[in-house]
Amino acid sequence: MFKSLLIANRGEIACRVIRTARRLGIKTVAVYSDADRAAKHVREADHAVRLGPAPARDSYLRGDLIIQAARETGAEAIHPGYGFLSENPEFAESCAQAGIAFVGPRPDAIRDMGLKDRAKAIAVSVGAPVLPGYWESDQQPEVLAKAAAAIGFPLLIKAVAGGGGRGIRIVEGLDQFHAALESARREAAASFGDDRVMLEKLVLRPRHLEVQVFGDQHGNLVHLFERDCSIQRRRQKLIEEAPAPGMTEAVRESLTQAALKIAKAVNYSNAGTVEFVADGTGPLRPDGFWFLEMNTRLQVEHPVTEAITGLDLVEWQLRVAAGEALPLSQTEITLTGAAIEARIVAEDPAKGFLPSAGRITGLTPDVPAGADSSIRIDTGFDLGDIFPDAYDSLVEKAIAWGPNRAAALSGLQAHLHGRVVTGIDTNIGYLARLCGVAGFVNGAVHTGLLEDESISLQKPDGLSARRVGLAAIGVQVSREMAASAARSPFGTADGWRLNAQPELSVRLRLEEQEVEVVLHSDDVQLAAGLKGDHAVVPRRLIHVFGGPDVWTILIAESPRPGSSGEHDVAATLMLDAAGVSLVEQGEVWRYTFPRPEASADNLEAADEIKAPLPGKIAILRAEPGQKVQAGDVLVILEAMKMEHALTASRDGVIAETLVHEGRQVKAADVLVRLEPQDGAS
Repeated sequence: MFKSLLIANRGEIACRVIRTARRLGIKTVAVYSDADRAAKHVREADHAVRLGPAPARDSYLRGDLIIQAARETGAEAIHPGYGFLSENPEFAESCAQAGIAFVGPRPDAIRDMGLKDRAKAIAVSVGAPVLPGYWESDQQPEVLAKAAAAIGFPLLIKAVAGGGGRGIRIVEGLDQFHAALESARREAAASFGDDRVMLEKLVLRPRHLEVQVFGDQHGNLVHLFERDCSIQRRRQKLIEEAPAPGMTEAVRESLTQAALKIAKAVNYSNAGTVEFVADGTGPLRPDGFWFLEMNTRLQVEHPVTEAITGLDLVEWQLRVAAGEALPLSQTEITLTGAAIEARIVAEDPAKGFLPSAGRITGLTPDVPAGADSSIRIDTGFDLGDIFPDAYDSLVEKAIAWGPNRAAALSGLQAHLHGRVVTGIDTNIGYLARLCGVAGFVNGAVHTGLLEDESISLQKPDGLSARRVGLAAIGVQVSREMAASAARSPFGTADGWRLNAQPELSVRLRLEEQEVEVVLHSDDVQLAAGLKGDHAVVPRRLIHVFGGPDVWTILIAESPRPGSSGEHDVAATLMLDAAGVSLVEQGEVWRYTFPRPEASADNLEAADEIKAPLPGKIAILRAEPGQKVQAGDVLVILEAMKMEHALTASRDGVIAETLVHEGRQVKAADVLVRLEPQDGAS
């Protein structure tokens, strides 16, 4: 076994690899960019080496600097994690030339499976099922359009060098084809440096199934069962589980044998995943799936396989890379229970999944899942860490295991309800609601489920009487704590009035709306709300932490049978000088205290299109004097490996453009200005 290991990655996967290496007594070396100088993986490693500036092309994609760091620190092996250089055959070859073990497959296997067209041809050669499509080298738009017409619509345009859902477009008809082709090529070039595409027949109501395979350098090859990764948004996986819902032994046998045939064809070693699309219009069947691609690395979702097999796949990777045989034969690998993984990402579902970045100001400890299930958290961030905008949006993964799927899902939802992350926007509340959607609960999963359930997955109203009431109660509690600390009777904030019930009011602002909340307080309870509806919280359920600048208020849940007008509540409130954050069932609402100048700010904002986050201007569709309507796309911003369409907030006329295509911009930079409202036509 190796004595030292360099991890050529960052975030949760780097921390994950460090955890296993430490258990095996292997010294670890982290690498980092300037954006990650104080990151968790840097803190946890035995040694750390700076690579360069934040952009990945100047740091995590610099194979030469990574190998130099390995040499300087005496690392005997390099684990690439996933993404970055993990599926780069040239990097794997460079490691071999430097006498450093690459923890992954041989370069030729990466090369064979790295390009989707070549992988399809290999699958066909071994008799694995493959969808109709076009994988040829002629990339002329007219040739591709002709092939598309022959395949039939709907179809997919897919980047040949693609992965992670990037460079993929759905095309419903020939009239959409050329625009979709241009967009897919642009994204593919930006993400992979290769704008070639292939075409593939689109399966209606598809399911995404994949098989974990593992090979060694002695010719042994096994599978570790399947995973279902059908719950996706914009082709990015959000939920993964094992085993796949509705899987039968007959389908599993056909699926795993097809995967092993493909892996064997390239003499595969180390961890890999063979991915398939399945017909989800009915029950799974042995002839109802087709090969998609092979990922020649460890997958983000590998923990669900670890949960159902009890194995450490990173340990297997290291042992195989060191020349050892696989620890177990196929018959010795067993499946126990069920596991579901949720990807918690820095995005705001209520704002079109806009990416987020910043300092993590609030983070609950890991929340237990319950007596019949367990929770594992894989994360690359701690309280107080900066979540940078330079990389992908994954914050952490929550993996729930249970004796069956229902228990695992229940445990996952309970964890998400109690998990609190503030300072950045996340999808925790969105995932918690998904855990209660009937189709998902019943296992009727497919890649379009999130779109079908978009209404039921919407963020609940933050201006409901109960929620603004809870926020106001938090404000009142903080007032009382501050007054108590001041030890002054003149600072008492109890709303006392002569010959009347004590009453207070709190003004709060959520987004663009402002409300006044009436609050009643006594020694037993606090009540606050709007128009006769309110939240009532007994003081015995209120627990206060922190202060004086930042308060955390926990409102415990306690059933009160037969009570009149009271609500069972379980929420966390975080207060500072600017406002209060309400966290309930994984969702966060941020209420601010109104500012007199807010109305003027809003009026000015309507005339400006600003960058919501740092990025590069991919396309500019605005020029001075141009008439636009509300909703017209004026700018396409490339940020966090995705394209974001920025639209006109109202009808009007372009006054000026302050950027050009290819320019890098910062968050809140003004990109386009409309003429003032009174000059619009």
